[in-house]
Formats: sequence, C-alpha cells, structure tokens
Amino acid sequence: MPVNLSIKEVPEPLADRLRLRAERNHRSLQGELMAIIERAANESPDPLVPGPLPANREWQHRGWKTVEDLVAERRAAGWRPAAVPPGVPLAVDIIRADRDNR
Repeated sequence: MPVNLSIKEVPEPLADRLRLRAERNHRSLQGELMAIIERAANESPDPLVPGPLPANREWQHRGWKTVEDLVAERRAAGWRPAAVPPGVPLAVDIIRADRDNR
C-alpha cells in the first residue's frame, strides 16, 4: 500500500529549484520528488531493511561499515568499554522504570 509523505515549510527558493528541475526532466513536481527519493534510496544499503549486505562489500567504498567492523577497528586501536560505577542505573533500567510508571 502506498504511503503519503509530507515535507513542511520548504523554503520558496528550494521549491522553485525543484520545480525547474522537474520541468527540465519533463516531470511533474511529484514525479521529480519520487525520482529523487528512489535514487537516494537505491544509493546505499539501508540498515533497517532486513537482508544481507552485498557480498562484494562494494558498499564499503562509499563509507559504509557494519557495526561489527566499527567495533573491531576500535578494539584494534585499544578501546575498551568503560566500566559502569556501582549505583549508576543502566539506560535500560531507566527506560523500563519510565515505561512501568505510565
């Protein structure tokens, strides 16, 4: 099912440039915006979409790294997670307490 998206308070100069771009490409403003969004969505892997990353790891040449890669780099540089001092609540405990108080 299609989803309606809305962008509020677009500055007039930007809207004018988008209209000109749509005209150059022989599209309506809606069609031009859809083309821009489709192109942007296809340029890089989306971490929220399930499925494996491309096997050839071409996505890394565009500056994308997995969480595992980032952690491995940090650990190789000598990084270690900081110890939580006793008595300091964990974020998960704060969130649970807030949720339970509703």
